[in-house]
Amino acid sequence: MADINFSEDGTDSQTAAAEPAGKPDASSYELIELLFFAYRDFISEPDEILAGYGFGRAHHRVLHFVDRNPGLSVADLLDILKITKQSLARVLKQLLDQGFVEQRAGKRDRRQRLLYATPEGAQLARALAAIQAKRIEHAVAGLDASERKAAAQFLSRLINDTERNHVLKIVRRD
Repeated sequence: MADINFSEDGTDSQTAAAEPAGKPDASSYELIELLFFAYRDFISEPDEILAGYGFGRAHHRVLHFVDRNPGLSVADLLDILKITKQSLARVLKQLLDQGFVEQRAGKRDRRQRLLYATPEGAQLARALAAIQAKRIEHAVAGLDASERKAAAQFLSRLINDTERNHVLKIVRRD
């Protein structure tokens, strides 16, 4: 049985910590729920394809970033995904064993592990990206350049302030 700690005023400290200081307004709830539903649909078709390989969303993310960044180090991939070495090791092992990703030693530092999508891995990553790009293109159809920029700005502002510039460099290939 879990311990329940009560504060001096008699409230459950776990519940108090989980309760926000104020209730979000209706427009925030609308955006929260739209993001939940948009994400659900954005990943639904790739999820179906990945399931056929015995893969999940973590495999998708690894494959995506390895394909988009040939020679990506394992350390840099961990930094991008913000997952544990243990979580990455399991997913990466499956992708390596099934021939979707290959690992090479670094040219300067032989201890460095650099990741590359195999032709099969690149094909899968790009097929999944094409499905998602089609959904995005449909969503922005009819928007002018300033509206598209506003959508990108909104999404970038959802990223933690401390990470935003780093993420934008990765996304924009700066």
